[in-house]
Amino acid sequence: MEVLVVNIQGLSTNPGDLPNLHNILKQAHDSLHAESIRLLPLLDMLDPSLHSLGYLYILEACTSSALSKEQASAVVLPTARFMNSCSKEQIQLAPEKFISVCKRFKDYVMQLEAPMRGVAPMLAAIRKIQSSSEHLTPLHPEFLVLCLLSKCYKAGLSILDEDIFEVDQPKDLLLYCYYGGMICIGEKRFRKALELLHNVVTAPMSVITAIAVEAYKKYILVSLIHNGQFSTSLPKYTSSVAQRNLKNICQPYIELANSYTTGKIADFETVAQKYQEKFDNDNNLGLVKQAISSMYKRNIQRLTQTYLTLSLQDIANSVQLNSAKEAEMHVLQMIQDGEIFATINQKDGMVSFLEDPEQYKSCGMIERIDSSIQRIMALSRKLTTMNENISCDPMYLAKVGRERQRFDFDDYDPVPQRFNI
Repeated sequence: MEVLVVNIQGLSTNPGDLPNLHNILKQAHDSLHAESIRLLPLLDMLDPSLHSLGYLYILEACTSSALSKEQASAVVLPTARFMNSCSKEQIQLAPEKFISVCKRFKDYVMQLEAPMRGVAPMLAAIRKIQSSSEHLTPLHPEFLVLCLLSKCYKAGLSILDEDIFEVDQPKDLLLYCYYGGMICIGEKRFRKALELLHNVVTAPMSVITAIAVEAYKKYILVSLIHNGQFSTSLPKYTSSVAQRNLKNICQPYIELANSYTTGKIADFETVAQKYQEKFDNDNNLGLVKQAISSMYKRNIQRLTQTYLTLSLQDIANSVQLNSAKEAEMHVLQMIQDGEIFATINQKDGMVSFLEDPEQYKSCGMIERIDSSIQRIMALSRKLTTMNENISCDPMYLAKVGRERQRFDFDDYDPVPQRFNI
């Protein structure tokens, strides 16, 4: 092993020697795995930033067998240091090993009940193996799990705000969208959560998956919270197996959504109480409670469409709140969140509903609209390029050719038609 360490130290500095070093490490694979955790002291002889490839092979061998809690604790620190400082060029020679080490690292910090220790190193590892910010790696779901368990939701948002166009494995995308949806729920970004959960529910599938079922449950509840309604009709591009089975599997949630549309708090709470154990076991009871709270808000918003002024006690009576004070707290929170525009007269307890003050002509609003337009145009260009690439892909053309009937040349116009645009 000392000879191997010397080779790693001598062949890591010159990029031209890396292929030779890689071959040596491949040949030493079995002997490294035979030593396993006993190789840990060798890592002290190497610099993770200079000897990244050799460090990776030894670290992967150290973690190849099951580790006790004490051994996991000893491995976590050098692994985190390696993930943060390793050479991107060297670890990309063995990306599978790097991904394997990072996934085991996630398991170790969870074993130690310290998921927060893994957040920063895992994000650094993602940046090391990404070909671009549009590339979804197998480490994205692992990172989001750590963010969820450690409640570091803002760290998770740092990658959820990036547009994804390149995916290695479909399962990684489903997990990314599911965990990402949960993080957005934690941050009250319900619009983005709906988008991510929608991607899971409508993804192509030949059999119903547990991920799709759990995503659909949360999708129903978040739709109620954000939109105040839920439609059981799924888009046409949703797989037939999902359209046939999801509603039946998630019947308690469908019943809850139906009771929401009545606008009656008592009906909704009755269904929530009926299936409370089910919602609790699914870890969705918190969302159900938020849906109840949103129901009060929807009912208050309906009052703004009918009345210009209303007393707090009348609001409490109309939306089935216990007291005027409770109504005041709801109205104040909605004003703060920009959900309604109103003023409260503390003397007589009257609420005056106002029009939206935004005129959509301020410099800030114009910049925001322009930014959205530019982003949509860039997205359109990207999709056009992707469509052209897929249309020319030999595998795609072969598949399409097998699955549809051939057409005669007579079916086509000899001269392309001109269209006025």
